[in-house]
Amino acid sequence: MTQVTAAATMRIGEISDATGVSVRLLRYYEEQGLLAPRRTPSGQRLYAAEDVETVGRIRRLLDAGLGTRTIRTILACACGGEGDVEPCLDPLLIDEVSRVDDRLAELAAHRGALVGLIGDRAG
Repeated sequence: MTQVTAAATMRIGEISDATGVSVRLLRYYEEQGLLAPRRTPSGQRLYAAEDVETVGRIRRLLDAGLGTRTIRTILACACGGEGDVEPCLDPLLIDEVSRVDDRLAELAAHRGALVGLIGDRAG
């Protein structure tokens, strides 16, 4: 097992401060398999310096509307790209765009129905 120096690791409060993500969310990301901090013998989480960027990446992917299951797939893929999502995952993202388009159409239909219920009262 490779030893990581104490200077290269952060405790959960430190990574929370560094990323602006709450301790609660960091624990949730771990539960969802998005982060895998090492543990001390007493069970305290130790995060690597690279985890700061991973948390930022998770936040950007969540902001794009992706679910944690999809994000887990994205984080596990290493095809050699430089962005948040590897080029080999474009089909996955195309499917996500299609899902969003379907949801937008559904919301537009709901909006139309609501406006119809309001009728002339809408002004």
